[in-house]
Amino acid sequence: MKYINVDNERQNLKNIKIGEQVKIYDFVNAYDCQIGAGSKIGTFVEIQAGCIIGENCKISSHTFICTGVTIEDGVFVGHNVSFINDLCPRAVNVDGTMQTEKDWQMVKTLVKAGASIGTSVTILGGITIGRNALIGAGSVVTKDVPDNAVFAGNPAKLIRMIK
Repeated sequence: MKYINVDNERQNLKNIKIGEQVKIYDFVNAYDCQIGAGSKIGTFVEIQAGCIIGENCKISSHTFICTGVTIEDGVFVGHNVSFINDLCPRAVNVDGTMQTEKDWQMVKTLVKAGASIGTSVTILGGITIGRNALIGAGSVVTKDVPDNAVFAGNPAKLIRMIK
């Protein structure tokens, strides 16, 4: 992987390790992260510090990938998918002071190889989505998804297993 540090008027890309033949479309905000070879990053995507995107992934437009997310190889992420890394988000502390990095605990999320996440899915922090799993559009994933499972709904539940 090569290391790039690019800033231009269309997008904000800083300190990214990036593989060969990666396509990053307009208006992407990505920093201090890693994007594997052959992956495609759609318009209006944000990839925060420490994230790892595997090889040959497709991240569709308007998706938010927060710190603590690892996406393995060959994963499809639909439009407008949101990952969450804070299980108890607050703007201020009990005494009314603004929270800082010290006032919350980041939880990690893992999406295993070959998984597909449908449009407008929300994935709570601390979740593992299994290999080749499929998450239906509009779902809210609140618990781990096993390998080869189809989950959908709010909260997302097992629909069937993929053979």
